[in-house]
Amino acid sequence: MRDPLVWQAMTTNLQQPRSLPASAIPDGCLPWDGEQARRWSGALPPRWVPVRLRPAAVVALVPAAGALAGGLALSGGVRGWVAAGVALQLLWAVVRPEAVPVAAPALVVVVLVQGDALAWAVRAAVVAGLVVLWVAAVLRLVARRRQREAARAAAGGVTGALPDGGARLGRGKFLVWVGAVPLVAGAVLVGSGGWELADDRQAASAVGWFVAGLGVTVLLSAALGRGRAAGLRREPVPVLRVLMRVNKDIDTEVYAADDLEAVRPLFIVATSVLDEDEGEGEKGSEDGEGEAEGSGEDCDEGGDEGGDEEMQELLDRLDHDQAGPLREAVLYGLPYDGAEVQLLIAAGELDESPVVERSSGPVRPLTEGAVRRRIAGEKRAVADEARRREAVEDLAGRLRGQGAVEVRRWRAGWSDWLTVALGVGWVLVLFVSESGLWRYVFGALLGFAVAAMVPRRLAWQVTADREGLWFNGLGGPRQLVWDDVRAVECKGAELRIGSRGSLLGAWSVSTLRWRRLERKLGLVHPYDRVATEITAMWQDPAARPAGVSDERQRGRALWPLAVLVGLGWVAVMVWG
Repeated sequence: MRDPLVWQAMTTNLQQPRSLPASAIPDGCLPWDGEQARRWSGALPPRWVPVRLRPAAVVALVPAAGALAGGLALSGGVRGWVAAGVALQLLWAVVRPEAVPVAAPALVVVVLVQGDALAWAVRAAVVAGLVVLWVAAVLRLVARRRQREAARAAAGGVTGALPDGGARLGRGKFLVWVGAVPLVAGAVLVGSGGWELADDRQAASAVGWFVAGLGVTVLLSAALGRGRAAGLRREPVPVLRVLMRVNKDIDTEVYAADDLEAVRPLFIVATSVLDEDEGEGEKGSEDGEGEAEGSGEDCDEGGDEGGDEEMQELLDRLDHDQAGPLREAVLYGLPYDGAEVQLLIAAGELDESPVVERSSGPVRPLTEGAVRRRIAGEKRAVADEARRREAVEDLAGRLRGQGAVEVRRWRAGWSDWLTVALGVGWVLVLFVSESGLWRYVFGALLGFAVAAMVPRRLAWQVTADREGLWFNGLGGPRQLVWDDVRAVECKGAELRIGSRGSLLGAWSVSTLRWRRLERKLGLVHPYDRVATEITAMWQDPAARPAGVSDERQRGRALWPLAVLVGLGWVAVMVWG
């Protein structure tokens, strides 16, 4: 049974959404109200079925599945391509459930007919795992059908033509190029004689097949996304009036039409704005010449200024973890887990035309549990922000009363050194015991990353003086003046200082931390302390140092340390 508390949660943040003009709404288009939306969300599969994982979890799942493939081949005696196929089912159950109902039963048959080649315990564990993944995938696909039916019922039979004006279909093109790289790399690894250098060819073969399978996964995503996007064009599609806003991850969140508090997002989908010139469809050339011709004069008449204001507004919202304004929209297409849709969205200004956005990724529904965690996280964020502001104000007062200080400096500490030690130790465990191609090729590639990142983690330094902040780096120190500082924040494990006009920020460093334990024990992490002190100086000029730092105080270039780390890595790879 779905938890009704999530739907009953109300806030005092009642918003007046930006309205769509009546002429932009298809005749008879119905609002997707809360009751119909609850039926749509109630059609989701059971909680244990993975519907939407965080991007970080999906990224972490890839090497975990690769390790499973190698382990099954090395310790379980499973053939390389079979081990890779089993590991891919774990990934496909999350990102491509359409493939599991066919692939998993075939692998079960293969595993069972291997007979005495596999131990009974390995055979039973693999078959049981494949059965669970098959059930999860089937439940997810059945839930998609229920969601389509619920959305079609909410639309009440009202349909409309897509608002993109027959623009060229670009969905999936980029993924084709992305998928071709691991597919070719995996094929080379499996077919080349280089694998003969490895101690265990079966495990190496499994890894090669798995890499090729990653390419197939991306290509399958490209084909499905493009096919579903093209399917919207075949005939008028169901339409629904909804509310939407852009979240802090720059994805589109869709809400029920009566959810004016934006409490319960129904789904999240990555979208791209359709340029006006794209609406001409095939009139423009394939290489984009049509788009280039119509852009010159408008930009000269103030378009750049408006674009700069919009970019600055976006950067400010991202810095403060704020979502965009709530807007009315018309949803084109039946939404379900994995669907492709289009949106006609109210513009930011009253005198502007509505904006057309097309999905650049699949629809990702939010479960009740995800919404609960979201609400709890927002409450914690509000409490943390209140404590941070209080700490900044208190510290600024104390700094003003301490008298003139020439410069202030912050350096890497125990948390950074512990992070480096654990990371390097884990990497060495993976590579020192290996040999052959896996050790030297992948070890060399990883060595470049180690040499570039470890020095910064071990010896980062931030220096504050009267003029601004100085950050040391591989090539030497660089400055960010106080007026160009846009944000100072400690999000999760990352300490970041943002600069004006930069989406990615001016400087950042990350470490391992356990926020839940810190809250329980009442501990203040060094990164939080640094962020509080720098914020106090940034916001209150009277709290800033009075002097100007010299070259010695700004920190040394880190490239000599990078060279030493690189040489040490080479020594470990050769003689370790």
